[in-house]
Amino acid sequence: MIVTSQKTINSKISCSGVGLHSGVDVLISLLPASCDTGIVFKRTDVDADKSIIKAFYKNVVATNLGTTIANEFGVKVSTIEHLMAAIWGCGIDNLVIEINGPEVPIMDGSSEPFVFLIECAGINIQDKPRQVIEIMKKVSIEENGKSIEVSPSKEFAIDLHIDFDHKQIQQQKFDYVSTFASFKNDLCRARTFGFKHEIEQMHSMGLAKGGSLDNAILIDDNGVVNEEGLRYGDEFVRHKTLDFIGDIYLAGHYIIGHFKASKSGHAINNKILHELFKDESAWRLI
Repeated sequence: MIVTSQKTINSKISCSGVGLHSGVDVLISLLPASCDTGIVFKRTDVDADKSIIKAFYKNVVATNLGTTIANEFGVKVSTIEHLMAAIWGCGIDNLVIEINGPEVPIMDGSSEPFVFLIECAGINIQDKPRQVIEIMKKVSIEENGKSIEVSPSKEFAIDLHIDFDHKQIQQQKFDYVSTFASFKNDLCRARTFGFKHEIEQMHSMGLAKGGSLDNAILIDDNGVVNEEGLRYGDEFVRHKTLDFIGDIYLAGHYIIGHFKASKSGHAINNKILHELFKDESAWRLI
């Protein structure tokens, strides 16, 4: 494996958008960060001494229709997975994300706007080697018909399988081997999706207030409602792969290992990290 340097961005860059579940307009700014900072969120609408939330798997406090992290003061940031996937896909190790609300904006429902933002800011190669997590032995978890396993490999790879009881989706499988080009071309444009019959229930739970055909694929009994159709023929499984990458990057470092996931979701994505790191013989930091 080639050892590479840590990376951040060249300059501050900002964007705004609506939160998918809160429906509130949010401003976020990405800022360069020094070596070994990792990925850190900073809530600018709370007291400064309570504003920092590290993007780390142990800080995940909710996984219902998105991944939410919080600090010891209970300050939260939700729906972080698409942004985290973009940061991973652009090879960024160190970043401060200032945000003036509790939810990352949904943008178009994919990672592409965040990749564009990072590329506009430019990537800065830093003068310290990157540390990565190498998988040393197979670790697996299974619950309620869902499963994830990770095993040793020379690269980061995912074999992901989904199975939905809808004729538009049914069973789909996507195999991904990491290179930046394939993330940008094959994954980052895949949008989040939802079913029309679930919308009323989500609204009653105070969710999806900001959802629209501009930021999600909507599926009804007849198929895809969005006039423009799908960006990829198998956009659904590609988006689940994107979600998976965003959740797994909460390990705090890049992982060198081969994941196999069936019917994965935010909850079990987080649980495989807990399962992995509780066994110190299953991984090493190199």
